[in-house]
Amino acid sequence: MSDTGKRRGLGEVTTAAPADALALTPARRDLQAAARAFAMKEVLPVADELDPRHEDIPASLLDRLGELGFFGLLVDAEHGGQGLGVFEYCLVSEELARAWMSVGSIIARGNGTGCASPDPSRRAELLRASAAGRWVGAIAFSEPHAGSDLAGVECTARRDGSEWVIEGTKRWVGHALSADFLHLLARTRPPGEGESRSDGLELFLVPKERGRFPDGVTGTPIDKIGYFGLTTWELQLDGLRLPADALQDTGQAEGQGFKDSLRWLGTARVQTAARAVGLARGALEDAVAYSRRREQFGHPIADQQALRHKLADMAAAVDAARALWWHAAWLLDEGAPGGDVAASSAKLFASETAERVTSDALQIFGGNGYTTEHSVERYWRDARLTTIFEGTSEIQRKIISDALLS
Repeated sequence: MSDTGKRRGLGEVTTAAPADALALTPARRDLQAAARAFAMKEVLPVADELDPRHEDIPASLLDRLGELGFFGLLVDAEHGGQGLGVFEYCLVSEELARAWMSVGSIIARGNGTGCASPDPSRRAELLRASAAGRWVGAIAFSEPHAGSDLAGVECTARRDGSEWVIEGTKRWVGHALSADFLHLLARTRPPGEGESRSDGLELFLVPKERGRFPDGVTGTPIDKIGYFGLTTWELQLDGLRLPADALQDTGQAEGQGFKDSLRWLGTARVQTAARAVGLARGALEDAVAYSRRREQFGHPIADQQALRHKLADMAAAVDAARALWWHAAWLLDEGAPGGDVAASSAKLFASETAERVTSDALQIFGGNGYTTEHSVERYWRDARLTTIFEGTSEIQRKIISDALLS
């Protein structure tokens, strides 16, 4: 939360940002410039080489993210982070996704995720490791029958003496094998024993070695049509044993795992909006450059009015989508009312804008766009996913309409 947000009570915070609140301050411009330079000079060439081969982000690139402090944007300075807000976190995410969405995504596996140990000294240790990129995890929330409906999670966690025993299946767990830990949502009591379906859902921390699964966990890679750079797994949990302190302590009463997951999703949805803008911007910029050099009928195709108008519509849509995630990020940083709904609005509009803009860009490339010779096809494939993960467009519409009609 910004200093302004700390000085004011929530009752004084409005959903309308002051005229200068969303401005790019000199510090934000410097951060954006550093992220953009890194993305274009170091990430984009790697993406162009490895994505067509469906290979993961190399360790050297992860190390560079740690050196630049991008794994610690949301971690306080006391623990080696930058102590910044959701706005700065998403500002960097847009720049990284413009080059390779997987790199824009991997920083979400740091930035304090998986650090809520009940032991204060252990929590401090994990926060320092997270900020440095030495504690990078994988999110194990979804299941074969529980995606948008997280309250439908069936994975169980039962007590056995001083340990927890985890059983079940997790799906869509990106970066699982290479991670330092799994951030796991499981059910500690059967559904129906609480007041709601979500009662009994808790978050567990599963430490592991990079490159192998712990005893009781096996994994199968999921074949995807895009979003390469992060291998996605289906995990089978069969008698996974965890110590008592694996239950994450978020400062809330027991039984808050589901609500904590939803809070995490609020920030994740704004970040998805920023990543979607990055993809759309990459496709737009590439389409502009291609239209200048591609000639048909003796002239660059950029001379054609129909194409120029298409580019103008694409550019306006990208700017509008960015404005939405800027506003949503500001609300979350301020702790102001309406942040979650604004996050859904930003995610809905930006992801669907990205799908449309990247498709238009591929059309501008013509047949050349339907090859792996240009980055535009990667932006197109990855943009399609942004309308699905972190809550589908249909789920975002439900959240927004429920808020309107409540």
